[in-house]
This record gives sequence, C-alpha cells and structure tokens, in this order.
Amino acid sequence: MASDRDVVLVEGVRTPFAKAGTKLKDVHPAELGRVAVHELIERSNLDVNTVDEVIIGNTGTPSDAVNIARVVALRAGIPQRVPAVSVHRNCASALESITTGYERIRAGTCDVVISGGTESMSQMPLLMNRPFVKAFEKLGSAKSLPQQLGALGNLLKADLKQVVELMTTSPLQSTDFKPRVAIMEGLTDPFVGINMGQTAEILAKEWNLSREEQDAFALTSHQKASAAQKSGRMAEEIAAVFLPPAFKEYLKDDIGPRAEQTIEALAKMKPFFDKKYGTITVANACPITDGAAAVVLMSRARAKELGMKPIASIRSYAFAGLEPERMGLGPAYATPIALKRAGLQLKDMGLIELNEAFAAQVLACVKAMASDKFAKDKLGLDKKVGDIDMNIVNVNGGAIALGHPVGATGSRLVVTLMREMQKRNVQFGLATLCIGGGQGGSIVLEREA
Repeated sequence: MASDRDVVLVEGVRTPFAKAGTKLKDVHPAELGRVAVHELIERSNLDVNTVDEVIIGNTGTPSDAVNIARVVALRAGIPQRVPAVSVHRNCASALESITTGYERIRAGTCDVVISGGTESMSQMPLLMNRPFVKAFEKLGSAKSLPQQLGALGNLLKADLKQVVELMTTSPLQSTDFKPRVAIMEGLTDPFVGINMGQTAEILAKEWNLSREEQDAFALTSHQKASAAQKSGRMAEEIAAVFLPPAFKEYLKDDIGPRAEQTIEALAKMKPFFDKKYGTITVANACPITDGAAAVVLMSRARAKELGMKPIASIRSYAFAGLEPERMGLGPAYATPIALKRAGLQLKDMGLIELNEAFAAQVLACVKAMASDKFAKDKLGLDKKVGDIDMNIVNVNGGAIALGHPVGATGSRLVVTLMREMQKRNVQFGLATLCIGGGQGGSIVLEREA
C-alpha cells in the first residue's frame, strides 16, 4: 500500500562513461558531478529551493575537493543553505548515496534529496614514498638560506644515484623516488593483500568458470551496449560533457562499447592477473573509467505536492559482508536480504542490473544464487536464492563494455534500471554489485504506474 513516506525516484541521468586516459581525462570529478546534477535539475524541472540535501559517492577524494558533494552542489546551482555530504563504500559509494538519501526521507528529516556519484580514475594521483617526503620535509623546515642550501645539497648528494637510476632504468626500479600508484593501491585489498583481479581468479577456479564462457559473456556485454548505443536507447540517460580546455568539443556517447568485438579477438588476450594459470584478461574485466551519475529522490507526498511524476519507488535495499578474497560474490549475499525485506523472490524480478566488475564474478554470482549448497552453507537459507534468466540481466550491456567509474557505478545501475523498467513496463527490478573489501549491495525498485 502506498504511503506518504515512500521514497520515489523522479529522474536519473549520467554523463558518458569513458575509459581512463581518453576524452574525460582532463575533466575534474567535481565537474563530472556538476554536469550530472545540473542536467538532473533541468530534466526534472526541479526547483533547487526544495532540495534538502545533496549526497555524492566518491572514492578518489581529490585533494582540492575533499567534500566533493559540496563542490558539486554549489557548482550545480544548489543554494548555499543546502547541506551536502560525500559518502564512500568503495564500489558501492553511489549506491550508498541513494540508500542514505532513502533513510533520510523515510526518517522524515528530508523530503527531497539529490544522490549520485562521481569518479575520475584518470586523475587518481601518484604518491611519493616516505623517504622522499622526509627529505623534502627537512628542506622545508630549514629556517635560513644557508640551511636550505645545505639541506638541498644533502638531499641531492644522498639521492643523486637514485635519481639517475630512476631516469635511466625501468620505472619499476626500486628507489625512494619511485611513486606509489594510488589507483593500484586502492584496488588492492589491505586485509588479504591481493588485487581485485586476483579475487576474480579465485572465483573462476572455485566455480569452474572456463575462459571461453567468460569471453562469451564479455562479447555479449559489448553487443548489447553497442546495440543500445546505436539505437539511441542509451543516449536517453546521458548528458553531454564539454571538454577542456577550449570547451568547443563535447562527448555525448560512452567510450567503451565495441561493436566490432569478436570472440576470436577476445581469445587472443593474455591472462593479466595470473599469467600462467589464469583466465581473467583486461577484455573480460571492466576497464578503469571516468564518469558520474545522479538521481532525484523524494517522499511520495512531496512529489505529489510538487507535481512530479515518479518513475519508480525504492522497495528495499541491503548490504552484506563476506570474505574479502571472494568479494565478487557480494551480490549473492546482499540480494536475498533485499528480497526478503521487499517481500519478494528472485523470480519476481523483471530486470536485473548486476555490475560487471569481471565476467567471472557475474557468472559466479549467477551460479551461487542457483545453488542450494551455497544457500545452506553460506547464507543460512533452506534453499537457493533462485535461478537468474540471463535474458533480463544487463539488457543494455554492463561495465565490461560501459566501464566502472568506482564511485559512480551504483547510481548508474539505478538510472539504467529505473528507465528500462519504465520502457518495458516491468514491475520489479534489482540493481546489485560487488564491493571491494568483501561486501555486496542490492536495491529493489518497483515501477510507478
């Protein structure tokens, strides 16, 4: 039964997603977020004075926009009196922004919330090692010119050999001047010490997933995304981004989907994370990506008062934890909780957006949810979560083709799902994703008539 405190989605939009190092590489993540939020306001004809809070997911935390939600909000034209908060739950940061907004509205502390996520993985920094930093600390603490010159001389004298090594040998040479790559550290689990690709290799082996079936799944992702792009279906959820420095050129389509992709080309790719025995390649995994997405959440009563026509309502959500080394199975843990809270079953879902961090991870989740043994051993359930019809999964392609800007993907899944549910007249839909560190997140939507 409908309630005034139901949380409804009245609009959703995203920027194009682009592989890191390509068209969006020079666009600040706050600008990506601004584009998404500004377009959201325009498309929904939202009076910004009605907004109670802005919540934005982000994982990179740029040093010049540490509360990036506030920067995004002000640049998008949200009044200064409206508070803004950034949230971080690794891959589910943008889903966290939506569920946080949901809780604000359900609790009655807010009626209108803009939620979303933004990420420029191109702009994640290089970090200097501690010995290098200490050397410059000494230089910076020198109080007189002679002391400064002396500190500089000692720095150069002590480290000249390492500077030469760094300039004349491989960048992988071990020196104090070798930078730490923030994005690589961020994609490595600090608890078990392995990167996300290695966790996918564990799932591929444990669930007996062949290289061939992973490549076939990746090919399907590109085919679906390319078809959606060609038909204009995907463009309906995208706002163009004008590109610096001249801002004369703009990007309006995703850079990622490959209509010309073939299974033969995929088969030629070498394993990347386990070069000897592995099956995970850069082609059956998602690319590192830049992008942003955002949605408007409202209480049902406020939407009615403002004359807004909701697209979908949030029926339930859930987050769950599991072993960090098997983080890719997160959707199989979070989904049954979300379904139980919604009073629904997996078979009730007419569409599913399951983030494609890796083909192996998606296929492992499908197998896990269809396993009675997994349900009993890992979830404490009497029977399997359910069988997934792959024809309803990621119908416009997924992250293998579109990309996975970590702090934005959660809201992208919801934007795509809510729009596709409306187009296909589907009553219930599920958006779910795995989360680095060993978590899963799921959200159940219901289409509004």
